[in-house]
Amino acid sequence: MVGTVLKHYLIETELGKGGMGVVYRARDTRLGRLVALKMITPGLVANPERRSRLLLEARSAAAISHPAIAQVYDIDEVDGNLFIAMEYVDGRTVSRLIADGELDLMGAIEIALQVAEGLAKAHDAGILHRDIKSDNIMVTRDGHAKLLDFGLAKLVEPETGEPLSPVELSRTLTRGRVQTIPGAVMGTLSYMSPEQARGRELDRRSDIFSLGIVLYEMVTSELPFKGETPIDTMHAIAYEEARPVTLVRRNLTPELHRIVFRCLRKNPDDRYPDAHALAEDLRRLKHDLETGTTTRLPAGDRLRHWAERLKITFPGGYKGMALLFGAIALAVILVAANFNWGGLIGPAFMVFFLYRFLRNRKKRVIAAFAKKVGRFPEVRLVTVRDDRVTVVVDQAPAKVYIRITALVDELNRSIFFGQDVKAEIKTEIPEAEAKTMLTQMGVIYAREEGHPGTRKKPTKS
Repeated sequence: MVGTVLKHYLIETELGKGGMGVVYRARDTRLGRLVALKMITPGLVANPERRSRLLLEARSAAAISHPAIAQVYDIDEVDGNLFIAMEYVDGRTVSRLIADGELDLMGAIEIALQVAEGLAKAHDAGILHRDIKSDNIMVTRDGHAKLLDFGLAKLVEPETGEPLSPVELSRTLTRGRVQTIPGAVMGTLSYMSPEQARGRELDRRSDIFSLGIVLYEMVTSELPFKGETPIDTMHAIAYEEARPVTLVRRNLTPELHRIVFRCLRKNPDDRYPDAHALAEDLRRLKHDLETGTTTRLPAGDRLRHWAERLKITFPGGYKGMALLFGAIALAVILVAANFNWGGLIGPAFMVFFLYRFLRNRKKRVIAAFAKKVGRFPEVRLVTVRDDRVTVVVDQAPAKVYIRITALVDELNRSIFFGQDVKAEIKTEIPEAEAKTMLTQMGVIYAREEGHPGTRKKPTKS
């Protein structure tokens, strides 16, 4: 394609390849400026409905105007080649700056702040990015951050009714951190939100989670969630907590940890509600670091932060606190009314047995979970120990992982008392380890060895 003229764009050199196609540097011969020309892979837009959606999404992205967002100039087709002309950013990606060791703390905060402000502008227009990563953020020579491919990640998602085969999904997963998983999980693997890893509906808080990963990476030079296999990485994103940035690098401020920690909460409701709130905290942190002072938070923000910490540390969160306060209030009322405590003996026994029934519900729903999971031919073994369920699978594609995590979520919604069950999905474990697991306590399902397609009834642990 180098040397070819498309419309009034002269293609000069190839810049790189991505999930949507090949990107070239081209010259707009009418306006005399450089542009980034993204050639869309033909297979992605073979469906007329998908092509129409691409045009709609690209026009929406073109309507966003912000210094931190690379502008979309044009979308057109020449001789069957569909392309998008975008602002050409002369600079280096954040991933390259991290690799070269050229990012300090203030630089990282400044980049995150600029990107958060651009996100706020786009989110207010109803447009999500869906693929925020350090490779999608460029820093110009004069130090301005530019978020690339805004609103275009969704364009590689197939239409409903076009499922990928397990082989295709598994092949896509093995590409690691540089590809998306069409039709199942949108976004680059190591930068996904838990909603993306579980194949759920996304909103603006998903972008905030991904930006939190980039901020974590900029200040520590490490990714917060990583595993030996793509499935392990998806599991870490969905269930495991990131190591605090203040432990990875001892000289980082606790306020930075609080900001990153809030971005990376598993429950979207616990994250920043929008990019405006994130930008405000980053702006305050930047001011404090520059001046050496501490800005006192407004009373409302201090109360909200206190409530968040209490929710995290108190058993059962807000529900546990409500039950405790309710029990204390009831006891005070009964004491003040000189209640006949002897009359409570019968109801107390009924409440006790009801409590035991509800508490044992956890064992029943775990058994039901094992029965459902055992129907998947890829599942080899299910064990439970100390509120942790381990599911051993054989080369499970993304869709099996998503179905299992959905069943874990359903299990936890059915539990009335106690801690939520933590799930761990293991693939390709050594035969010796599998045999050892079979001899330990807690096995609730085991497939007949040597017969991958046959199932063994769930066993009582």
